[in-house]
Amino acid sequence: MKLYGHPDSGHAFKVKFFLQWAKVKHDYQMIDIFSAREDRPAEFLAASKHGEVPCLVDGDKNLIHSNAILIYLADRLGQLDDTDTHQQNLEWLVWEANKIGMCLPQLRADKKFEDSKLSQGAHDWLRARYDHDVNVINNELSDGRNFILGDKTNIADFALYGYLVHVNEAEVPVPKHVNNWLNNMRALDGWQHPYDMLKD
Repeated sequence: MKLYGHPDSGHAFKVKFFLQWAKVKHDYQMIDIFSAREDRPAEFLAASKHGEVPCLVDGDKNLIHSNAILIYLADRLGQLDDTDTHQQNLEWLVWEANKIGMCLPQLRADKKFEDSKLSQGAHDWLRARYDHDVNVINNELSDGRNFILGDKTNIADFALYGYLVHVNEAEVPVPKHVNNWLNNMRALDGWQHPYDMLKD
């Protein structure tokens, strides 16, 4: 397997973290996501239909979009054989893509990248969305469970963690139960800060 990604992409990070946690051997190539798409490596553009990261190459399969890749990997590893677990993971992955995975990256970019500044109105709207979404997760974890579906981690955790790993850069508050869950994610085998992924 080969994963194309970038440390600033939470979408790429969630796939990279899952691969490391699951001990799946893979190569990793950083793609400059701040470059024009047409300037990105030809090998990458041939594999990634939209010229975006993450892109996972598995033999003759070219896989794109982080949550779709997580589903593929979990299926391949037999982690979604239980029908209820499969459905619960799908529900969280769909929720994440349009909720915390939409508002938090924009709030982070506003603080981190000079050319990604938001208008006050856009910032306030996204912050309200974040406050609502992070509290949905907090309420789900309020019974003391270690991970989003219980005491065992699932791809739903990796999907949610993709940008919550960068929550400090977004300068937004983190509720108690979400903070405990973040600590549990950092304690998993294979955890590595996104900016350290290229040091191996």
